[in-house]
Amino acid sequence: MVAPFDELPGIVSVVSGYTGGHTENPTYEEVGRETTGHAEAVQITFDPRIFPYSRLLELFWQQIDPTDADGQFQDRGSSYRAAIFTHHAEQKREAEASRKALAKSGRFSSKIVTEIAEAGPFYPAEEKHQDYYKHRFGHYRLYRQHSGRDEFLRSHWHTDRDRERLRGELNEVEYEVIVLGDMEPAYDNAYWNESRLGLYVDRLSGDPLFESADKYESGDGWPAFSKTGSSHLVRREADLRNGQVRTALVSRLTGARLGYLLHDGPGEERLHYRINSAALRFIPQD
Repeated sequence: MVAPFDELPGIVSVVSGYTGGHTENPTYEEVGRETTGHAEAVQITFDPRIFPYSRLLELFWQQIDPTDADGQFQDRGSSYRAAIFTHHAEQKREAEASRKALAKSGRFSSKIVTEIAEAGPFYPAEEKHQDYYKHRFGHYRLYRQHSGRDEFLRSHWHTDRDRERLRGELNEVEYEVIVLGDMEPAYDNAYWNESRLGLYVDRLSGDPLFESADKYESGDGWPAFSKTGSSHLVRREADLRNGQVRTALVSRLTGARLGYLLHDGPGEERLHYRINSAALRFIPQD
């Protein structure tokens, strides 16, 4: 639960630890023996002006099986239960409303059983358990792949039903770009020659992706940037379609297809973010 939230704009820190139990300063082994009442948890410090609590909740639901009260995927027992620990009445209200909305959405056929409880003392985990996905990347990826989590999440999020909803919200070009990953026509798009100062954000969410200060004229008819406004909001993926090997660019929080990364740009790194206007919304500086 660290990796999905880590290094996002507005996220100050993500600390692994234990909470919700009845013993003080529990160890990893004690929590794992299911005798402390604690759950493995992450404590997130965030700036709500940049990343509001409602978005934390949205992202949380997309990481778990909310219909499982007895653990998560291959990890069984109360210490692995999914839960939201709220710190004040407003967080509790938002969390309960978010859970209710998820239940009404019909995304899951079974009852939503994720616990919402008042936050108690939080005990940071031992140092070797902090940022585990970075320090033990190979083991983390292997464990995650075998857990069944990713398959479960793919079957419930960014589904055909979600794509059908987007088809009704986007025009044809936007849908082909954002959902299907096609490129829009060169020189026939909104921002290829946009020269005003401002910010380019994800059309679906408003997440800031690129800044005008990093935009340059590439001569190919699409908006071009030498870097991202926040590298942690733009994900790189291998794209092997049509017999080509390319690096596709995807918005981390929405999954929107943005364009491609090339290596013929300005500066020492030579990075060229070729982005579709249809995936963006421009906010002028004024």
